[in-house]
Amino acid sequence: MGWFDAKRLARRALLAIGVALVAPAALAPEAAQARGAPDSFSELASRLLPTVVNIATTQTVKPGSMADILPDLPPDSPLQDLFKDYLSKNKNAPRHVTALGSGFIIDASGLIVTNNHVIEDADDITVTLNDGTSLPAKLVGRDPKTDLALLKVAPAKPLPAARFGDSDRAHVGDWVIAIGNPFGLGSSVTAGIVSARNRDIASGPYDDFIQTDAPINRGNSGGPLFDMEGNVVGVNSAIFSPSGGSVGIGFSIPANMAREVVDQLRQFGQARRGWLGVRIQQVTPDIAEGLGLPGTQGALVADVTAGGPAAKAGIENGDLITGFDGKPVADSRALPRIVADTAIGKATTVDVWRKGKKEALHVVVARLDESDAAAAPAKPVKAPPPKVNSKLSQLGLTLGALDGDSRNKFHVASDIQGAVVTDVDPDSPAGEKNFRPGDVIVEVQSQAVHTPEDVAKHVEADSKAGKKIELLLVNRDGNLTYVALRLIEG
Repeated sequence: MGWFDAKRLARRALLAIGVALVAPAALAPEAAQARGAPDSFSELASRLLPTVVNIATTQTVKPGSMADILPDLPPDSPLQDLFKDYLSKNKNAPRHVTALGSGFIIDASGLIVTNNHVIEDADDITVTLNDGTSLPAKLVGRDPKTDLALLKVAPAKPLPAARFGDSDRAHVGDWVIAIGNPFGLGSSVTAGIVSARNRDIASGPYDDFIQTDAPINRGNSGGPLFDMEGNVVGVNSAIFSPSGGSVGIGFSIPANMAREVVDQLRQFGQARRGWLGVRIQQVTPDIAEGLGLPGTQGALVADVTAGGPAAKAGIENGDLITGFDGKPVADSRALPRIVADTAIGKATTVDVWRKGKKEALHVVVARLDESDAAAAPAKPVKAPPPKVNSKLSQLGLTLGALDGDSRNKFHVASDIQGAVVTDVDPDSPAGEKNFRPGDVIVEVQSQAVHTPEDVAKHVEADSKAGKKIELLLVNRDGNLTYVALRLIEG
């Protein structure tokens, strides 16, 4: 798999094999030793069932968009013609679509947690309590990035509420139970264990799911995952399923993450996250060798946002962030979560590995905002030197200068400097790493390059010095990424 498209291809692959959101159905102290399976879940279930609610939403589907809500059918299915005929006869009529999901009460006054995808684009939301009482609900706030939402109902009397537990204490092998509204059948209880931790299913930037084999199905979205003490350790959100039903692999948002987001939704109506102002990537063994890093742990800085907190703190491209705010950074997935959970305005320390030395930099965390994170407008630059093609057989690349023709041909912004890739040998190291024409090499071994000759000189010198890895900083479509290529011998 190529390095540029890893995220997109991973998402496609997950969808292809059946990882999906658990879509709304249409219509304590750590144990000192292992504990055996409980004789029964009945007492725990009877205590927790009143805290779980069913959620029904209605949405008006505009004419022409009905096809978006119809089921996926095989190309040769006889139902294809039936649905096409239905759509053609009703193409101008808006429709009201009902969907069902789950949620749980977190405050006796009527605050309810659910998934964002349960209530997204809903015109009306109705909550049904365990005793059958139905109440209209208002949206307090939602956070698409973590797929969480907070609702409010006005009950006649205080409601029984669930409490968040410490999801870090939910260990692999621990018993859990899930309660929800599968397929609109009403409150249902299932049991299983925590199967895995820290799952990344490519659903968002903060993926850190708890995996469980407690059966959850469509309609369980937003329902709680309880431990044996009755604490919420997760919010059921997604399933792995080729068929659409439970196959024993479900994913829950950890309670510790959910608690932080819900508190912000309750206070501000939206999530407020810390922002560092860097683009990061995973450290591969080749990249570690190319940069002379001690290992693959940490988050590699591929780009620094101008004027952002990281830039003000002196963080540079090629820095390896190994710690943030006193917490170790295991990999590139861990850093965004740690930064997001850091208080806005907090002055903290970033531990980096730079050119063989450890450094501690001081940064003031800012608030994540799309406008702040957006790239600055391109600035005019001097015209590049005349176009020169250079073939680098050691890498499998042919490079050209960035002149007006090449910028127009490959849509390269005027503020990007370097050598543009014009051809790639598919059987070369560059071909294996998914290089393609239009990619721009901006640095070689952390040294800026402006022409194909610059790149060739670095590669030739490194090859003669006996280096096995050439580390390149590459710009594709405005995004910077480090790529380590093994030099072809001979």
